[in-house]
Amino acid sequence: MTLVRAVMFFVADPEEACSWWIEHLAPESERRRDGPFWWFEKEGVEVGFHPEDAERNPPGRSTVVYWHADNLEERRQQLIDAGCTPHRGPLVIEPRRKICQLIDPFANCFGLDGP
Repeated sequence: MTLVRAVMFFVADPEEACSWWIEHLAPESERRRDGPFWWFEKEGVEVGFHPEDAERNPPGRSTVVYWHADNLEERRQQLIDAGCTPHRGPLVIEPRRKICQLIDPFANCFGLDGP
């Protein structure tokens, strides 16, 4: 059983955000659409992009989902080169394990977790 079933990001341009995430974090995934909503699925987890709503769901940094990285420093730099902004870390949380947070080009915060 997967502990996380779905993660939703609220963005100005759901199609563009979905395409960026697939290109940089889930290249083998297929983009899907239902009206204004876009999403992809990776290893049983649905990652969705919803049109932002300034009153109820503005884009931001309230939920942080961490993606596994085989080499955190290398993957972090690849994502910075792809348009992300460093937000927090890298932090050593255990021997041989680090985490960091990045802001994607759509103002969403996400993390990397790995050696």
